[in-house]
Amino acid sequence: MATASENNTNATRPQREAKKRAAAAICQLHGNAKKKRVVLGDLTNVTHAVAVSDIQKRKKIKLQKPVVAVATPENVHERSDPQLCGPYVSDIYEYLCGMEVLPSKRPLPDYIQKVQKDVNANMRGVLVDWLVEVAEEYKLVSDTLYFCVAYIDRFLSLNVLSRQRLQLLGVAAMLIASKYEEIKPPEVEDFCYITDNTYSKEEVVNMEADILKALKFELGGPTVKTFLRRFCRVGQEGIDASDLQFDFLSCYLAELSLLDYNCVKFVPSLVAASVVFLTRFMLSTKTHPWNSALHQLTRYKPADFKECVLNIHDLYLSRKGPSLQAVREKYKQHKFKCVATTPSPPEIPLSFFELSGSDS
Repeated sequence: MATASENNTNATRPQREAKKRAAAAICQLHGNAKKKRVVLGDLTNVTHAVAVSDIQKRKKIKLQKPVVAVATPENVHERSDPQLCGPYVSDIYEYLCGMEVLPSKRPLPDYIQKVQKDVNANMRGVLVDWLVEVAEEYKLVSDTLYFCVAYIDRFLSLNVLSRQRLQLLGVAAMLIASKYEEIKPPEVEDFCYITDNTYSKEEVVNMEADILKALKFELGGPTVKTFLRRFCRVGQEGIDASDLQFDFLSCYLAELSLLDYNCVKFVPSLVAASVVFLTRFMLSTKTHPWNSALHQLTRYKPADFKECVLNIHDLYLSRKGPSLQAVREKYKQHKFKCVATTPSPPEIPLSFFELSGSDS
C-alpha cells in the first residue's frame, strides 16, 4: 500500500504539470523569442530596457557621442585618480569655498580683543603648540589637529574663558575632533592623563558639552589641509624636489600658521595658497613662486595673500613664536624628511607678490 507521503507527492505532480503548460501557453501568446541580457550600465530604464533597445533599432535612432571633458589646469591632475572625483571637482571646490566663509564656520578675527579678558594671543599659541604634542603622542591625523584649533577659536569667539580653563578647552576640543575624524579616538581618560589629571573626567565631558552647544553641533567644514591636498598637486610642478619633500614642507608651514593668532582672520583656502607660494619660494628661490595655473586653480593673486605669507615666513624663521617648538621638533624628524631644517632667504622679494606679464 502507498504511504501518505507518496500520495501527497502524486497529488502535487498534476499541479506542477498544469503550471508548466500554463507558462508555455503564455510564452506562445507573447512570442517565445529569447531576450538578450543587457549590461546594467547600459540600461536607461531597467523594466523596459529590451523594448527601448528594439524601438531604437527599428527607428534607427542615431545616438549622440558621449561628451568628453576638456582638460584644464583645474581637472588635469584629478583625471588619473578616481578618488579625487575629477568630473565633480569644480562643483566641490565651489561648495567648499562657499562653506569656508559662512559666519557659523568662522571665528571672529579679533575675538581676543573683543571677547576675551583673561586670555591673550601668547596663551593661545602655547596651547596650540602643546596640542601638536598631544596629537603626536596619540598618533592623530593632521585633520584632527586643524578641526581642534578651529573649534577652540570658534568657542573663544563666543564665550569668555579664564586662563585656568584654557587647557581644559584644548583637550575637550581635541576629544571632539578625534571623535569626528579618527577611526579609533582616544578615551576621555587619556585626555585627563595627558593633563597630568589636572581635570577630572566629569570636567572634560562637561566642557565637551559646552563646546558642542556653543558650536550648535556644526563640526564639519573645510580646513587648510582640505585645500592644501589639491593645491600641492599643481604647486609641485616645475620644482626640483621630491613630491614628499614638497608635501611635508607644505604641511609644516601650514601647521606653523595654526600657532599665530594673526592668521585666524584668513580663510583656509587663502592660507593654503600662501603655504604653496612659500614652499615654492623656499625650494626654488630664483624663480617666481606663482604662475597662471596656480592663479586659475586657487583664484588668488600673490597680492591677495602677501600678509599671510609674510606672517608664516616670520614663523618659519622664528622671528615670531620662537619658544613654540613642538611643530618645529616634529618636522625635524627623518620621517618628515627633516623639512624644518630647509634653508630660506631672510626676505621675500616684493616683486614676487606681482604676477609677471607672461603669467597674468
